[in-house]
Amino acid sequence: MSYRYKIEITDVTLRDGMHAVRHQFSVEDAKAIASALDRTGVAKIEASHGDGLGGSSIQYGFSKESEEDYVGGVCQAVKTSQVVALLLPGIGTLEDLKRAVGLGIRGVRVATHSTEADISAEHMEEARKMGLDVVGFLMMSHMTETERLVEEAKKMASYGAHCVYIVDSAGAMLMDEVRRKVSALREALPDDVQVGFHAHNNLGVSVANSIAAVEEGAYRIDASLAGLGAGAGNTPLEVFVAACEKYGIETGVDLYAAMDAAEDVVRPRMARPVLTDRTALTLGYAGVYSSFLLHAERAAKQFEVDVRDILVELGRRRVVGGQEDMIVDVAYDIAHGKEANADGPVASVHRG
Repeated sequence: MSYRYKIEITDVTLRDGMHAVRHQFSVEDAKAIASALDRTGVAKIEASHGDGLGGSSIQYGFSKESEEDYVGGVCQAVKTSQVVALLLPGIGTLEDLKRAVGLGIRGVRVATHSTEADISAEHMEEARKMGLDVVGFLMMSHMTETERLVEEAKKMASYGAHCVYIVDSAGAMLMDEVRRKVSALREALPDDVQVGFHAHNNLGVSVANSIAAVEEGAYRIDASLAGLGAGAGNTPLEVFVAACEKYGIETGVDLYAAMDAAEDVVRPRMARPVLTDRTALTLGYAGVYSSFLLHAERAAKQFEVDVRDILVELGRRRVVGGQEDMIVDVAYDIAHGKEANADGPVASVHRG
């Protein structure tokens, strides 16, 4: 078969997927999933707490096992694929990164809110000195106009990023917006800096959006087995690979192996089905960070309010990652009939 495009897939089951299981995969779970992913031929496997290195905390949720055991176990289980980790400045530190490198990771994805690329400079520059594959991760990209997104991407490229990602953290984008933003980054960045795309499936279009991104010049695409991830999940690896085969996109991933890994290894370990149900759909509709889902469900139960009302109000207030404490505030306000205040500026957060 002749292919029209060639891409590289990063699987995020063992990082974004951690949100969907409340960060409770055991080391043995992680090793089994990593080994199955390795057999698919996927280029990169991302492994860390859902909120990146150093993310295990009372605010973001404690992991079942230590970061050292978890990341180290994944690195030991993998023979061919490259293991990478996420780092969010303000949560993860350079010391966390150095420990992860010692455990065997070979790349880091430095994530910031889509208007705060400047806080990634030190981490990217140091990561380049360590010889790592360095990725810039511009989260909640749907909130930022194309021109500003281009400027933020240029900053990350100047700090040493080998690739800059447009990250649809809320699963709020449709194909036209994906095309516009990916093509703008591809045109503006140097030829030796790749463009990546990370989708969530809250509006049910993650596969279509990812293919649109490839057509506009994205080389790295994120996916996860069975779509495991925050909200309605990420682009399902096995579905995306099948669609790519039909569309003429070379992924380097064995389709049957991906199907088997999703069906036999990941689905039995899922705490709940990853569905575009009414709550996950509201995330995409309201443009709210996908990892807010479980936090919002807990707050809705605590204050006996509709979780959709919480999510819509969070979207109206333009709340971003790092402001998880606002979820309880919004739930309290709704329960007590208080008037929402969406006029103030979004606080600058070192998280995305």
